[in-house]
Amino acid sequence: MRAQENDPTFTINIGNSRKTSCFLNQKYNCRVVRYLAQGRRVLDCSCHVGPFGLNAAGDATYVRGVDISDITLELAQNKARLNKENGSVDPKTPIDFTCADTVDYLPKHAHDRDFPRAESGPFDLISLDPPAFTKSKGSLNHAKKGYEEIDEAAVHLLPCGGYLATCSCSHFTTQELLSEAIQTAAHHMKNVRLRQIELR
Repeated sequence: MRAQENDPTFTINIGNSRKTSCFLNQKYNCRVVRYLAQGRRVLDCSCHVGPFGLNAAGDATYVRGVDISDITLELAQNKARLNKENGSVDPKTPIDFTCADTVDYLPKHAHDRDFPRAESGPFDLISLDPPAFTKSKGSLNHAKKGYEEIDEAAVHLLPCGGYLATCSCSHFTTQELLSEAIQTAAHHMKNVRLRQIELR
């Protein structure tokens, strides 16, 4: 079965899958990312089957998706191919995928001066939609630290004027906690000012 989210088309397995891989609560977030991605190079971390990356690819100049699951990335590659064929994504827009854990990938490259050169340029927009860092109220401090670490690493990779789209899918992670995590990440970095342009 196929479904359309904004412009991209996604294949959904309803009968044989625990998850459909179509997260309807992110539809409008993906639309905003696509708007911000115009003419930009996009790094989509914890990309799963690619909703943020494929939405961004409609107007971005380059997209790299990163996810820990090679099986999931195979689905994302198939979806990228499908959307290039049906015209939802410009066939000339390069879309690459890397199998890695975002929690390791971002800090590893945050201080690597050769990383932008190896990627043929810096990423202007980074989206973060990691799996839930907590499944209970008792581990909220651990979750906050996790968000701080990946947000700080992502901001390190962004050039001045770049965009960070950071999400939480944990029921117990409040808006206040996520906001505090971002503020703490910014505080740890010198000469960096973040400006919130969207809250959803």
